[in-house]
Amino acid sequence: MKYTYPHTIDNGSGEQLTFLQYIDDGQGGMLEIENRVHPGGGPPMHVHHLQDESLTVIQGKIGAQVAGKQPTFHGPGETVTFLRGESHRFWNAGEDMLICKGWAKPAYNLEFFLTEIYRSTKGNGGKGPSAFDGAFLALKYKSEFDLVEIPTFVKKVIFPITLMLGKLVGKHRRFDGAPEPAKA
Repeated sequence: MKYTYPHTIDNGSGEQLTFLQYIDDGQGGMLEIENRVHPGGGPPMHVHHLQDESLTVIQGKIGAQVAGKQPTFHGPGETVTFLRGESHRFWNAGEDMLICKGWAKPAYNLEFFLTEIYRSTKGNGGKGPSAFDGAFLALKYKSEFDLVEIPTFVKKVIFPITLMLGKLVGKHRRFDGAPEPAKA
């Protein structure tokens, strides 16, 4: 997919992510990003299997947690980095808008994946992606990303059934041309 920068996505519940630029380094690329997260908001526990991610607080207070460790809190000028393969989450731990700038590398399909998750979530009233979109994206890009809070039974049984039923009614067509998942 080709995007024009900056490229801003909105999940419909007050969170925005702006892809400031893509830098082609010949090794999967790097995305420079800026995010805006409302108080209490942030992604659930997740993992990037192939990407490192780093965020520097510009405004507000970020809470960050790697699975199995105690949460940490950081203010303006402080940086939190999550290494590939680490299950992690972050959230706005303050009372004002959290603004961070950072990067993710190698980028691979991160921009496509998040753009589609945010688009579907916004179309679903900000309450998470539609069942088909969530199942499609989770299964197609499982080599790159995982939402660890989703039970294994849902990922291994419910998602494939949802995908099959959605394909029967043509819901998969909106993902025609989706990039192939990256492999480790």
